[in-house]
Amino acid sequence: MRTSFYNEKELINLGLKSIGKNVLISRKASIYSPHKIAVGNNVRIDDFCILSGEIKLGTFVHIAAFCALYGRNKIIMEDYISLSAKTIIYSASDDFNGEYLFGPTVPEEFRNVKGGTVLIKRYSMIGAGSIVFPNITIGEGTAVGAMSLVNKSLSEWGIYAGIPVKFIKKRSKLLLNKQSLLSKRLKEK
Repeated sequence: MRTSFYNEKELINLGLKSIGKNVLISRKASIYSPHKIAVGNNVRIDDFCILSGEIKLGTFVHIAAFCALYGRNKIIMEDYISLSAKTIIYSASDDFNGEYLFGPTVPEEFRNVKGGTVLIKRYSMIGAGSIVFPNITIGEGTAVGAMSLVNKSLSEWGIYAGIPVKFIKKRSKLLLNKQSLLSKRLKEK
């Protein structure tokens, strides 16, 4: 029976760099340069997502509908990460100062693309409609509120929100107890 997610054989035929177990990728997701994309265990990628460029997804990662990950300069998402709907992550950006042309249809020598790796450390979540700029690290356990603009690296175990993001308060670490229980359960299987 055909479902809205690729089956195991179809996932292998996507040509991903690597793929873990218990992976759900929507048939309606768009994956460009799959040979540069590594997917860990227990990953779900929902409808209408775009994944392009060099991307590494850890375990227990969820990418909700309409998210876009542009990994020209690499995007790394560690374990237990959640991106809410319509989140966009850029690892590169054209230069908008007017001295260069821009866009993917223009040859590279006429453009000035800048950027750097986006690293989202474990136990982090990003709220719906947020945008993450290139060359940023989102610290372990960080939560970003909906419709936020992440234009700087964020410290661990904080809650941030706004345009641009601002520190709101420290985030609880009690979820680590749940993760420990889950790890124990998985080892028992």
